[in-house]
This record gives sequence, structure tokens and C-alpha cells, in this order.
Amino acid sequence: MKSTFEKMGGTYTLGADGIYYPNLVSTDEEPHYGKYGMLRRTYLKEHRPAMYSLYMLEDSLTAHLNKVDDEAQERMEALVQQMMDKKGITEELKARDQMAWVGAVNNIRNAAEEVVLAELIYR
Repeated sequence: MKSTFEKMGGTYTLGADGIYYPNLVSTDEEPHYGKYGMLRRTYLKEHRPAMYSLYMLEDSLTAHLNKVDDEAQERMEALVQQMMDKKGITEELKARDQMAWVGAVNNIRNAAEEVVLAELIYR
């Protein structure tokens, strides 16, 4: 009679002590996520424990966090560029008045990050 683990394709190895140990190999991909992936992981752990557990059981948490981080980075770049174009923040302003340019770009990045956090991280 096969165990549920064996029915799912798992195998066991007989140890020197006479006990069978499951051969556990993670199929999860390598983590490359950054800030947004870590924020998503923390959010899932603290506010969506069932979803977090499901990702852990399916061995897909790292893939999910990598995907969310990539999407968040792309969305940030697009939003910042769109907002800069709309507000007329150019290299000319940077050459003319660096402090005004830095202030404007920081405000735009903060606004874009709020959108990204609401849309992708805390949902």
C-alpha cells in the first residue's frame, strides 16, 4: 500500500538506522526578489496566513515573490516615467536647478510607490 507521499511521486530512502526518510527536493525556483518581494512575503505572513501557508505547501512561494517583485519594479519604472513626462520634469530642469529636480523626482517616486504597494503588494 502506497502512502500519499508516494502517490504524489515522492520516494523514500532507507537510512542506516533502519528508518525510511522521504527524499525532499525543492522544485521552487531560486529567489531573486528584492524590496517588493520581501514586503509581499511579510504581508502574506502577517495578514494572509492561509494564502502564505498554501504557497508554502505548494512550494511556490519563491516563484510568487519573484513574480510580484518583477511586476512591481516594472510598474514603478513605468509610473515614474509617465509622471515625470506629465509634470514636465526633464534633464533641462536637472541642469538648471538640481535641488528642484531631486525634490520633484522624489515626490514622484513616493507617489508611484504608494500606487504599486496598493495595487500589487497589499492585495
